[in-house]
Amino acid sequence: DLPGLTKVAIKGQPEDIADQILQINVQYGSNPNAILLAVTGANTDLASSDALKLARELDPRGDRTIGVLTKLDLMDPGTDVGEIMHNRVIPLRRGYIAVVNRGQRDIDADLSIQVGLRNEER
Repeated sequence: DLPGLTKVAIKGQPEDIADQILQINVQYGSNPNAILLAVTGANTDLASSDALKLARELDPRGDRTIGVLTKLDLMDPGTDVGEIMHNRVIPLRRGYIAVVNRGQRDIDADLSIQVGLRNEER
C-alpha cells in the first residue's frame, strides 16, 4: 500500500512531497510482480487520471493494472459509468471495479452497512 499521488504540499510537508511520492510509486510499481490499482474518482474525467497515466507508463500492456472507480455516489445526475465498467473508454486488460465507501454523512447518521448496501442497489 503506497501513498496516493499528490500535487501540493500541505503544512508540515516538504515542498517536494509530490516528487517524493511519485518516486516511491515508480520504484514499487516498476516491480513486475506488483499489481497496480489505478484509483480514480468516478465523478472526474477518466482521461485526466494521474493514476491511469502512471499505470500506463509502468505497465504499458496493462497486464498488472486494475482500474478502481470510487465516489460513484457523487456522480452528477444523468451520468453513467457503464462504458467505463465495460472497459470501452480506457481499456485495461484486468478491467475496472467500482467501490462506494461510507462517507462522513453516513457515519454521522449512523447508517448501517445493510442500509448502505440497499441504497447501492438502487
